[in-house]
Amino acid sequence: MSTATITSKGQITVPKAVREALGIGPGDRVDFVRMADGNFAVLPATQPVKRLKGIIPKPKKPVSLEDMDAAIAGGAKGG
Repeated sequence: MSTATITSKGQITVPKAVREALGIGPGDRVDFVRMADGNFAVLPATQPVKRLKGIIPKPKKPVSLEDMDAAIAGGAKGG
């Protein structure tokens, strides 16, 4: 496990092993994503969207396209 210390300015140095595993370097950006269990995942901000698969749990009941369209239309109407 890698550990980092937070400075008085709220900054951390990402350990080398973590930077290498994430494929990030100087100037790269990272996203902090809150997971369903309350923990956070640190992800490269420049990753392909397919790498995000599985980060949000699937709904217990599938949502139809018609339901999605109705929710979008309701939101656009303020309802």
